Amino acid sequence: MTDGRARMPASMFAEKPTLAGERVTLRPVGPEHVDDLVALVSDPEVRRLTGSRGTIGLEPARRWCATRKDHPDRLDLAIHAEPGEDYVGEIVLNELDPYNLSCNLRIALAGERAVGRGYGTEAIRLVLDHAFATTPLHRIGLGVYAFNERARHVYKKVGFVEEGVRRDALLWDGERHDEVLMSVLRHEWRARSGSLA
Repeated sequence: MTDGRARMPASMFAEKPTLAGERVTLRPVGPEHVDDLVALVSDPEVRRLTGSRGTIGLEPARRWCATRKDHPDRLDLAIHAEPGEDYVGEIVLNELDPYNLSCNLRIALAGERAVGRGYGTEAIRLVLDHAFATTPLHRIGLGVYAFNERARHVYKKVGFVEEGVRRDALLWDGERHDEVLMSVLRHEWRARSGSLA
């Protein structure tokens, strides 16, 4: 543990905050997000960018959304755009490794109405600020498919560093694609953001 603010590693995401920025507000995923989640995971472009094969029915989505608050080892936040606070996607910290103080980040934006407006960039910055300031996490990693240049650009812009490639990791519509592995470390985020995290 790095300081008195740190939680026990296995429960570091027990608190489900609301995080507010200029463009977006991140709210804990709950039952009110069921329809939005179903639409998000059914979007063909979202499925391609994330490599997701399945869809989710209404009842499983209800159970999923209703139980996100019960998982102290992950943080699921819905992204709401200002000023009307429309749902524009989700951002998640998951795959917590409490022994090595690392986790995974994933984000999905809800189609063209959410892309290119800075929502994803701000959502990622808000989550990284929160994670490194309130938990003992040392490393946050992610994987992005090589064809998703827009996402790779955003990840680099906010401080993620490319660290490797899983070759031919995705077979989609008969074509194989590499997955680029990226991460940001606590000291890198602190230096970049000027925070004391």
